[in-house]
Parts: sequence; structure tokens; C-alpha cells
Amino acid sequence: MFVGPAEDPRSDGGFEGERATLVGYLRDQRLTLELKCAGLDAEDLARRSVPPSTMSLLGLVRHMARVEHYWFRKAMAGEEVPKLYCTEDDPDLDFNGAVPDPEVVAAAWETWRAQVAFAEKLVAGTPDLATTGSHHHEPIALREVVLHMIEEYARHNGHADLLRERIDGRTGQ
Repeated sequence: MFVGPAEDPRSDGGFEGERATLVGYLRDQRLTLELKCAGLDAEDLARRSVPPSTMSLLGLVRHMARVEHYWFRKAMAGEEVPKLYCTEDDPDLDFNGAVPDPEVVAAAWETWRAQVAFAEKLVAGTPDLATTGSHHHEPIALREVVLHMIEEYARHNGHADLLRERIDGRTGQ
């Protein structure tokens, strides 16, 4: 186990109401990604899965920062900001740029935490989950974005399970 039950920062569910349920499950998925990466150095975090995949735990952190950035800053807040970890020359820079450098790792965590903080503030400050943003010029409700983020983290946390097991044999949680 990564941490004992008494030290696990995640909830056991039991949320009341739609907002608390969505926010609680998203928080738990974010914490799961952090747990999967805990205690690893830059080399381990940047270790690729299996060729030809460029997937790594560090790439997943960068990818999730990119996803948080898009959905909450661009789609919901309507901010006109440059894309994260994506260029015309390298649309997969989130994974391709995940190199075993402690500065790259620190920057990735800083960026991810900043995007999560922005998202949490936006969700907390939006009184109605039916509030819409814009995705590909179509309206999208905040509740759908939060639910999509839960799904996105859940899928990638499954990848993180396998990556972590390959690095040091740790499984679960």
C-alpha cells in the first residue's frame, strides 16, 4: 500500500449533494495521481512505459495540467491563454517533454498545482453547476466538465497504476 488507511488523504465517499459529490470525487482522483507519483525521483517519474509509448508518470502530471488548463481556464473561464505543453511542432509535448530533470519535475508539479488551484476556485465561485462555458463553440455545463475531469483522471490513474508497478512494484490505492 502507498499509505496506511489512517494516513490516506482521500475520502471514502459519503458526499451529500451533487456539488459535494462531484468536487469530492475529483479531489480524490487528483490525490490519487499524487499518491502514484510519491517518493519517486526525476529518473523514475520520467521512465517510459513500453515502446513505442512515450507515457510516463511525469508525462501524466504534465498532461493533467494541460487538461485542467484547457477545461477550466479556456473552456469555462473563457481565458485567451496559450496552450500548455503543446506546440504546433509537438502537439504531444506534455509526454515528449517529460525528461528526467529535477527542474522539469518541479515545474510540472508547480504548473499542475496552479491549474488545480484555479479550477477549485472557479468551481467554488460558480454558484450553479449548470453555468456554461464553451467547448468547440458549443455550450458546455460546468457539471459536465467536472464529471469529464473525474473520468479523465480515473483513466490516467489506471495508467499510473501500471507505470508505478513497473518502476518499483507498488500496486493499489
